[in-house]
Amino acid sequence: MISLFQILMLILDIAKFIIFVHIIMSWLINFEVLNLRQPLVGQIWDGLSRLLEPIYSQVRRILPSMGGLDLAPLIVLVAIYALQIVLRNNMAAFY
Repeated sequence: MISLFQILMLILDIAKFIIFVHIIMSWLINFEVLNLRQPLVGQIWDGLSRLLEPIYSQVRRILPSMGGLDLAPLIVLVAIYALQIVLRNNMAAFY
């Protein structure tokens, strides 16, 4: 059962990494460091957006409209951190 715990923690770590990459890429695109017309950048951006948009859309439905500020990635990251804390505190259940 400990391997199940480790697999869950690995999946959550990968999800955090993907969200951080998406956030940093969005900043670089907005500050015109990266150009979406480049094929590789466009494909990575499209793939990340397709992967994360279903999660973000669920959170955006709950959040009030903040104008141009999107807090969905922050809320998802906080939820992932909270889930990891709960899993670590209840790790004895996996033995």
